[in-house]
Amino acid sequence: MFADFRAIIPGGSEENSQFDKGGAESMKLAVMQPYLFPYIGYFQLIYAADLFLIYDDVSFIKQGYINRNRVLSQNGASRFTVPVLGASSNKLISELAFSSDVSKFLKTIEQSYSKKPYFESVFPIVRETIENEDRSIAAVCKKSYEMIFSYLDIEKALKKTSEINYDRSFNARDRLIELCNIVGADQYINAPGGRELYKKQDFAKAGIDLKFVNTLALEYCQSGEKFIPNLSIIDVLMNCCPVEVKSLLGRFELD
Repeated sequence: MFADFRAIIPGGSEENSQFDKGGAESMKLAVMQPYLFPYIGYFQLIYAADLFLIYDDVSFIKQGYINRNRVLSQNGASRFTVPVLGASSNKLISELAFSSDVSKFLKTIEQSYSKKPYFESVFPIVRETIENEDRSIAAVCKKSYEMIFSYLDIEKALKKTSEINYDRSFNARDRLIELCNIVGADQYINAPGGRELYKKQDFAKAGIDLKFVNTLALEYCQSGEKFIPNLSIIDVLMNCCPVEVKSLLGRFELD
């Protein structure tokens, strides 16, 4: 179901095979820290790219959205959190793992969505993901992305940056440029929050076209009187059929 990643050769030497573009003239890369069941905008970033790298060799952010998000309960939007063992901003994401005690999380999802039209199809995806044997943050999140795109019958290529040999002493911008060079990408797609961090001209000097993904206005059927945007992808999947979800994924622009 997923694109043949072939091999990313450590160091990205030109004499060796890099990412197989499948004959495409252009290759689009996106890189982002792993988030557990994030909002649909995160999935649009994956959807827009030919290759998505899970940025797990950077520092963990406490009180962020790596291990938490919001769903819609009977009382409105409510936050779920899956504990991270030994969570510390002094550790890399790749060094940390989710707790195996996910009963509270699963109960929250079941109570919130058991009466939703696609619960029987989606809840097993949520359960299998969160009970993944490999408890590392990146592994669990990667599992969720793979299962969700498989459910939608969309082929995507995913890999963790911790598995790639590149110069981690570079600053944030140059690390991304280095990753683009290693995988042969000539277009880098960033989340909208990166506009103040990265400049198009800096990437252009390296022969890379920097784009930002902008989510367009979108709504879908929820249970409340007023639509609540930017909830976890779980809310979208529970309320919408795969065809509807794919349509919502396409509601973005690159600029």
